[in-house]
Amino acid sequence: MTDLAIRNEAPLPQEKLVRQLAGVLRTYLGQNQVEKVLKAYYFGAQAHSNQVRLSGEAYICHPLSVALILAEMRLDANAITAAILHDVIEDTDVSKRKILLEFGKTVADLVDGVSKLTQLDSRSRAEAQAENVRKMFLAMARDLRVIIVKLADRVHNMRTLGVMPPDRKRRIANETLEIYVPLANRLGMNNIRIELSELAFQAMYPLRYRVIDKAVRNARGQRKEVVRKIESAIKKRLNDSDLKC
Repeated sequence: MTDLAIRNEAPLPQEKLVRQLAGVLRTYLGQNQVEKVLKAYYFGAQAHSNQVRLSGEAYICHPLSVALILAEMRLDANAITAAILHDVIEDTDVSKRKILLEFGKTVADLVDGVSKLTQLDSRSRAEAQAENVRKMFLAMARDLRVIIVKLADRVHNMRTLGVMPPDRKRRIANETLEIYVPLANRLGMNNIRIELSELAFQAMYPLRYRVIDKAVRNARGQRKEVVRKIESAIKKRLNDSDLKC
């Protein structure tokens, strides 16, 4: 089990998120590509200008956070742009054609693909088995980046689940375990799989989570002490033998 101290994030102002995102992108993308992503931010901020999340933060902070998750994975500019725009078709009056004209076919197809997965997810919860939903996700996504954006979207939603009522938390957590964790596993995205699993467990079983979290922290502290003692003993023996280390 990894560190159970999950990143339950306090909302960041959108300007800070944009600076953080741009800083990460500049480590591996060219300036023209970074500017394309920033253009998507201004476009998305305008489209979502009258919307807020349950936490009270501006809605644009959510797609920016999703984009940051993908930037930390070093995804390409089109995927980052699509992440910022991933809710505009579903939640605003922006059409796919508008995105096509502003950002090109690839981005428009990615955003449209994520929107269709969201619609499928909403329709299918009660009427289809989780395995069927996963299969439909994979079948519908012509570009694998659609599912990667969707997984990043779920990661940020899970990180900010604290504002939800308990029953909704449990439903979303169960859905995450049944659909999104196996998808991440199937795609070999182990860090995503682990984080989603732990966040879902925390939401469904908060008391058990706290007990296990405390036990893991204690065990980790004891292991560090053992490693320090071993390291000290090895250094001493090497020094006694006049070996530099």
